Amino acid sequence: MPIIEVNHVTKEYQLGQIQGLKTAALNQWRRLTGQPTEERAPFKALDDVNFSIEPGEVVGIIGHNGAGKSTILKLLANISKPSSGNIQVKGKVAPLIEVGAGLVADLTGRENVFLNGTILGISKAEIKRKFDDIVAFAELEEFIDTPIKRYSSGMQVRLGFSIATSVESDILIVDEVLAVGDLAFQRKCFDRMEDLIRRQGKTVLLVSHNIRQVERLCSRTILMDHGMIALDGVSKDVCNAFFDASDKQIQSTKIATPKGRTESSGDIKIESVSVFNMAGQPVSTIEHLEDIEFQVTYQVKKILPEPIFGLGIHTTDFLYLATSQSLGKLAPGNLSPGIYTLSYKVRNFPFLPGVYSLRLGVALAGSFQPVFYSENVIPIQVIAPHINRAVASGKNEGFIALDGDWELTANSYDTETGIAASA
Repeated sequence: MPIIEVNHVTKEYQLGQIQGLKTAALNQWRRLTGQPTEERAPFKALDDVNFSIEPGEVVGIIGHNGAGKSTILKLLANISKPSSGNIQVKGKVAPLIEVGAGLVADLTGRENVFLNGTILGISKAEIKRKFDDIVAFAELEEFIDTPIKRYSSGMQVRLGFSIATSVESDILIVDEVLAVGDLAFQRKCFDRMEDLIRRQGKTVLLVSHNIRQVERLCSRTILMDHGMIALDGVSKDVCNAFFDASDKQIQSTKIATPKGRTESSGDIKIESVSVFNMAGQPVSTIEHLEDIEFQVTYQVKKILPEPIFGLGIHTTDFLYLATSQSLGKLAPGNLSPGIYTLSYKVRNFPFLPGVYSLRLGVALAGSFQPVFYSENVIPIQVIAPHINRAVASGKNEGFIALDGDWELTANSYDTETGIAASA
């Protein structure tokens, strides 16, 4: 028996629009004379969506921005109502959608715990029983009697998350809340979510742009696209399909200017970046384990004393995967103003199929002072005809394939001593 049923749900919004004086006057005239006015068509955030979720299921919802992910969660949490269709939810819901949104600035942390707990349906006796655990998890023992307005934003979301996850509920609805606070607290949030999922058997709906996180936590994933369900199935298959679609979109968009972080002293700038195969031909895709050469042409504007060059690879969501530096391998001396081409050859480019990005940096050898740094310089698409990312196999997991040899040796076993000996 499903704990959540979504039947032919559509959610429409009437988008506002700025009208010119002429259009506004004409519409006013039409209203006065009983004529129809020009109205903007409603926007469908969800369009005839159908799915059901069984008790204990952990379901991820992914998709591009504006695909309808958060709209679904708000309907399930009863924050808003569908324009048409119906939703049936059996059980108590704990929504973690806007963590910390209900905190009152002038109240202390202690007062906010009781206020928010009551709003979330926790009895006063239960709040008292859980109070110490809530405060300890949020790491706010010293500040619990301080007004919230004196908290940092990180302290506020820590308290909000701690309160929300203390609710005894049947269904947990989570929208991008595992990235709150610093790295150590994010780890605590993730561990608490795993406890709710793995050991307490909660029914969980998780919206996240962290696809690897969804794949790890969720047994099933729904891919949304423009308000409709594009795919619904095993997380690994759906996430791989989303990665493939994203890879194609990223590769089709030629990055003319870096969209990542770029810092420069003005002494040096990039003129061009190219990738070549070992035949000296420029390539737009790289085969897994292919030998390649990166060529970066720099314009040096001022004398650079003994520069160190760096080159790295990162994912499209800025997870750093590899870095190489020229220190100890290249001694360019002092570079006078002019144009220079830097070559970096990579043997057996190790990354598995997908789209990655290049990052470049230049620093001075004596002080290691950076004079140039840029991320997301160009996209790097890796292909491998023998590896299918959409197939659930060990070959497509992670970023780098391990090259090793397997061996299994049969051993004899002494039943009296319990000691295994080599056969």
